[in-house]
Amino acid sequence: MSELIIKAGGFTFGGHLEETDAPETCAMFRKLLPYKGQIVHVRWSGEGVWIPLGDEDFGVGYENHTSHPAPGHFILYPGGISETEILLAYGGVDFSSKMGQLSGNHFITLTSGLENLKTLGNAVLWEGVKDISFELA
Repeated sequence: MSELIIKAGGFTFGGHLEETDAPETCAMFRKLLPYKGQIVHVRWSGEGVWIPLGDEDFGVGYENHTSHPAPGHFILYPGGISETEILLAYGGVDFSSKMGQLSGNHFITLTSGLENLKTLGNAVLWEGVKDISFELA
């Protein structure tokens, strides 16, 4: 199991790739590490932040997909009827867009720092965009 260090908005989280349940998505993401981006608050889905990726094609289909990620779960929406994105749930999420219900591949689970997750989400909501980075531990 690949362990990760995720830094976002001044917080550090531990996590792991869900390589058994989402092998293609995890293999694709490993190739991008270390990865840096920015998170903004979700528009439609509830208590989550996302990395908008536009038309980027990661070449993966659906695996281990859900519309209701739990707090601390990252999902990748591989594109299609809405833009490609990575979403992190910090509370209740019903993953959707202006086009309707979506599902994304659950590929990372946070394992430490969860006590700061809601604070991060609220900071993004009220203060705006925050940097995020992923690297192997």
